[in-house]
Amino acid sequence: MEKQQILEMLVDLCEDDIVLENTDIDLFEEGLLDSFGTINLLVEIETRFDISVPITDFNREEWNTPNRIAAKLAERQ
Repeated sequence: MEKQQILEMLVDLCEDDIVLENTDIDLFEEGLLDSFGTINLLVEIETRFDISVPITDFNREEWNTPNRIAAKLAERQ
């Protein structure tokens, strides 16, 4: 899994290319992801990368930017 694949997934989910330009953008503060988006994110991660992230392991502060999402997924590979 490459970081570019993660960014492409986030562009699809957030419907905004800004995640490509600013990989440290706070997806929640900027309104790009909400609680429904979080569920979609976890489903997409499992579907695209075959990595299961239980909602109980999801801490918004640790998963709030594209860079942090990429790092968390790298830990779980």
